[in-house]
Amino acid sequence: MKLLLTGGTGLIGSALIEALWERYQITITTRNPKKAIRRFGKKVHAVRGLEEIQDISEFYAVINLQGEDIFAKRWTTKQKQEIEQSRWTITRQLTERIKESSQPPQVFISGSAVGYYGPQGDEPVTEHTVVEADDFAHHLCAEWERLALAAQSERTRVCVIRTGIVVAEEDSALQQMLPPYLLGLGGPLGSGEQGFSWVHLDDIAGIIEFLLEQEQCRGIYNGTAPNPVKQKKFSACLAKVLRKSHFMRVPAWVLKLVLGERSMMLLEGQLVLPERTLQAGYEYKYPEVEAALRACLLPSS
Repeated sequence: MKLLLTGGTGLIGSALIEALWERYQITITTRNPKKAIRRFGKKVHAVRGLEEIQDISEFYAVINLQGEDIFAKRWTTKQKQEIEQSRWTITRQLTERIKESSQPPQVFISGSAVGYYGPQGDEPVTEHTVVEADDFAHHLCAEWERLALAAQSERTRVCVIRTGIVVAEEDSALQQMLPPYLLGLGGPLGSGEQGFSWVHLDDIAGIIEFLLEQEQCRGIYNGTAPNPVKQKKFSACLAKVLRKSHFMRVPAWVLKLVLGERSMMLLEGQLVLPERTLQAGYEYKYPEVEAALRACLLPSS
């Protein structure tokens, strides 16, 4: 069966390719097809964009993970627009192609993020939680999801995944957190009381694969581990795994000064529970944060 994957060279997309290439003929969209082929070899067919896809009906499924790194640059007005359009434009195009097709793909899986929930303090939230947020991350995700869900029909089932903070051995947010801990200067961010909804790379890739192959699954699913923690607990656990001290605290005002509006993603979190993901039957490899961190940081132990 053929599968179209946008964002295939990213962290999650790359893990998916490794998991699926033996059972699916995978086409990825990328700005540099030659580089992608050097990386993945015969595991993928690479094209520059949807304009090179003549007929989307040739694909059994479409998985949409494309989007500008939300944390890479300061949130100027221009950067916010780039973050939005990098997600909204491709999702709109895919939905239009699916709806126009006489034989559309049977499955459309599209990304989103736990930023949809906005600041929630220490109150756990699930896919059923009614959200009344008014921040950039919520509006970004809400429109992203609306565009994807518009492709839903009797012939195409749509799943939207609200992904948490992904931890992995390489190239994830975890590696960006490490330097102060390795120097023995780790500690909570701000109050440390904010929710920290995380997921191991193997599990977010596993959830997407699970939803791809479970015909009864459609709608919103949280792509997070079943045991979210407060940020101070995640921080303490990270220090424990690294066998480093944990006594420094980064004041909220420092993060706001350095990161600007982006600091809210670190200072105002959520405790997101994957209720529908668990009910659907997905079994987590890493449900607990310490085991996930050990797998990422001490893989040979």
